[in-house]
Amino acid sequence: MNPYQKKRRWKIFLLVFAIVIGGASVFYSDFFVKKMEREEAAQFQLRVKVLEQQMKMYDNEQLTGVFDLIKKNNKMAVIITEENGSIYLYDGLDSTKTLYDSDTTKQYDSLYYVRQLAKMKEQHLPARMVGSEGEPLIAYYKDSFILTQLRYFPYIQLGVVALFVLAAYVAFSQARKAEQDQVWVGMAKETAHQLGTPISSLMAWVELIKSRFDAEDDPLVAEMENDIHRLEIITDRFSKIGSKPILEDHIVYVVIQNFVDYFKVRTSDKINFIITGDSQVRALLSVPLFDWVIENLLKNAANAIENEGTITINIIENLAKEEVFIDVSDTGRGIPRSKFDTVFQPGYTTRKRGWGLGLSLTKRIIENYHKGQIFVKDSELGKGTTFRIILKSSITYEPTTNTGVPRMG
Repeated sequence: MNPYQKKRRWKIFLLVFAIVIGGASVFYSDFFVKKMEREEAAQFQLRVKVLEQQMKMYDNEQLTGVFDLIKKNNKMAVIITEENGSIYLYDGLDSTKTLYDSDTTKQYDSLYYVRQLAKMKEQHLPARMVGSEGEPLIAYYKDSFILTQLRYFPYIQLGVVALFVLAAYVAFSQARKAEQDQVWVGMAKETAHQLGTPISSLMAWVELIKSRFDAEDDPLVAEMENDIHRLEIITDRFSKIGSKPILEDHIVYVVIQNFVDYFKVRTSDKINFIITGDSQVRALLSVPLFDWVIENLLKNAANAIENEGTITINIIENLAKEEVFIDVSDTGRGIPRSKFDTVFQPGYTTRKRGWGLGLSLTKRIIENYHKGQIFVKDSELGKGTTFRIILKSSITYEPTTNTGVPRMG
């Protein structure tokens, strides 16, 4: 199982944990809500009977105190209407909302009871009762404040659980990422240190070969020197990992051409390299790191080409946005559209012996160090793939007549 799969499994575990906790909270709260609803329904029936008896025995002073005591302990909001819908009486509501203060000329709410009645009709079925004169009446009630709050409680609790899980995930991810970064930085710097000695020895051996065998102009020796220089660049890359790179103004075409000249003699002669586009556009680059980007893209492109094929690098300047587009295209096997984002994930690879770090590292170099973008612009299975890099151009210039001429490798 690669690191990406492990990370995905951890995300799924956190999601399942949040769903279980949230579901249990909603279920448990719903149990109490239903229990309170039954209790309030029973209290409403009791309240109706008390009001009904009170209206019949309003002149019985001995029972008036009992009725008042029952009402005091049952503060449920109730509205009683006649059959035609007009309000007959109400109890347990805030009557101050309908008062008019002559000193402050505060406007009273004349529709307060109408709205409360409408709310009661939406919440519960009414109960029928008989008035003091034997007339039919209809009683309504609404949920208590505590029951209303309890209905929203599970959703609030679910939100709190979700925030907790999110905070835990972010904290864990940041701590894990920081730890991984420290390990990678330490390994990179140690690798650079270890490479220093054999590179120095190789340089000495090449000089010895040139002096003893009169091989100053031998092309094989020249290529050996190119490889040693390449090792020096790689060592410099590793030594700078973890440090902020220095970006300098460079002609993008020249930087890419220099690397292609080195790379193409070390790959299959059945692959043709073409560099097209603007040969004068400039951008702020860290050449050792940017070469790493081009190297990863060209290696992936070369691996995607099974027999003969072409790798094309097209450089375009978007003057309107002062951006540089670098499109790296191949005629290889292509990438499924569903994998356009996945290819940049650490650990993703289609090769049996690959680590799956090349494109992940490429994305980090472009986005974190060069403040640019990289993505799969287009791909078709069996026909090829195009990656696009977007960088900020460093100088705006007037295009010359020699720009846009294809350069063959």
